[in-house]
Amino acid sequence: MTSPTEQTAEQHIVLERDGDVAIIRLNRPDRLNAFTHQMGEELIAVFDETDADDTVRAVVITGTGRVFCAGADLGGGPTTFELEQQEPGEVPRDMGGQVTLRIFESLKPVVMAVNGAAAGVGVTMTLPADVRIASDDAKFGFVFAQRGLVPEAASTWFLPKLVGLPTALQWTMGAKMVPVAEAHERGLVQQVVPKDEVLSTAIATAREMTSTTAPVSVALTRQLLWRMAGAPSPWDAHRADSKAIYYRGTMDDVAEGVTSFLEKRPATFTDRVSTDLPDIF
Repeated sequence: MTSPTEQTAEQHIVLERDGDVAIIRLNRPDRLNAFTHQMGEELIAVFDETDADDTVRAVVITGTGRVFCAGADLGGGPTTFELEQQEPGEVPRDMGGQVTLRIFESLKPVVMAVNGAAAGVGVTMTLPADVRIASDDAKFGFVFAQRGLVPEAASTWFLPKLVGLPTALQWTMGAKMVPVAEAHERGLVQQVVPKDEVLSTAIATAREMTSTTAPVSVALTRQLLWRMAGAPSPWDAHRADSKAIYYRGTMDDVAEGVTSFLEKRPATFTDRVSTDLPDIF
């Protein structure tokens, strides 16, 4: 694993590389990686960077220190959630939601390495990831109602799709701290491992999704599955995947995929996400 890229003391995340896997660290360990507006902006910017970099095949997000993210930084006291209007009468957009929607739009697989407690936005930001690997001491806090808030970060769309509506209602209305065993049983977490194995397991999981697959096909597959999860009809999926099959059928990767199979050799895919991604939506 490479060392972190150069950062200033003011940055709230760190970007590292392990070969073709980008590792994003929430990096405020003295504040338990509490989420700030600045951290949100930095996360959005780094996903722009990873999407544009064809040497990045997957993204892993983890926390520095003993927890993943303790939720929103409450250092502002009682006025922490009093957001300023940019225009009169305009409701400000939730920054947590801006982050989750950017992760939702990622063109690379996203794996969360949840290395400890994740509460509030610390858990809702994990929901648009493709896989969540958790440490055996992790817990997940849907504590919004205890703070007089409601679930944010588009979690009312994501969470029921992952764990089902009854579980989502139980966890959020009860402001529950969910133990990792229950999170695993209900489908929020895909794997539980010892704390010192969380990151390496997440990286290995990311590589399982990318080591033999075509980058453009992975990008399109990720978007098809996530976007069609909310489609009103299978016809919407049929229209979208028909476009994807049509466009991909004319591209070099498909010829290489078929030829490599017939020749019994690994494929070498050359289409690039940054330049060759067809617009199927």
